Amino acid sequence: MSRTNFDTLLEAGCHFGHLKRKWNPAMAPYIFMERNGIHIIDLHKTVAKVDEAAEALKQIAKSGKKILFVATKKQAKQCVADLATSVGMPYVIERWPGGMLTNFPTIRKAVKKMANIDKLTADGTFSNLSKREILQVSRQRAKLEKNLGSIADLNRLPSALFVVDVLKEQIAVREANRLGIPVFAIVDTNSNPDNIDFVIPANDDASKSIEVILQACCTAINEGLEERKAEKADSDAAAEQEDQPVKRGRRSGKAREEEEEVEAPEAE
Repeated sequence: MSRTNFDTLLEAGCHFGHLKRKWNPAMAPYIFMERNGIHIIDLHKTVAKVDEAAEALKQIAKSGKKILFVATKKQAKQCVADLATSVGMPYVIERWPGGMLTNFPTIRKAVKKMANIDKLTADGTFSNLSKREILQVSRQRAKLEKNLGSIADLNRLPSALFVVDVLKEQIAVREANRLGIPVFAIVDTNSNPDNIDFVIPANDDASKSIEVILQACCTAINEGLEERKAEKADSDAAAEQEDQPVKRGRRSGKAREEEEEVEAPEAE
């Protein structure tokens, strides 16, 4: 069953590309036609690519790994934050911190710093500081929260990156490529799809277009998480069942001993 359909994508304006003069020739296979100087994306290919990406994302989520969503453009920020949160995945919607993947330990230190500030606030240590010092620390905490709060639970490198607008997020894409982390991305007609592992050709400027595609992908991620949960519950139940016959066997052995003891006096 398809994750999304042609009509839904058409209604959301996923087919509108950029002006012909701004196009990237590498996107030619995904372009259906040109109308009024604007490239129109082939939505049949978009449907197929959304399905392909969604299935791969589902398997990553099912294996218990993390997918990092990256979208710092205004149209995508809120949508990415809401949908990534709904499936418990980390995201970056403010400025991409350079070296976030290639220099991950440094980023983790900054996240730990945020946790330490919280700890000191909780145990009352800050109440001994001057007002000026408290203000400085609070500002530092707010800045860290804004940039890194959404990745606080990311303890290791993500297993995949989902990017909206590969031109704007080219530093993130480059870091993922260098580390061999697969990149899923909504790619418009003005972008280069060559460094993207899972290309979803679509309009990356309209919030409705971004939302429809992300919704399909996050639904698949949620399915993967649910299947993982169900499998874990099944394996736990199976493990319990395996233990039970052993216990019953022990009881029947004990019962046999008691029977033998009862029979012994009759033999005399």
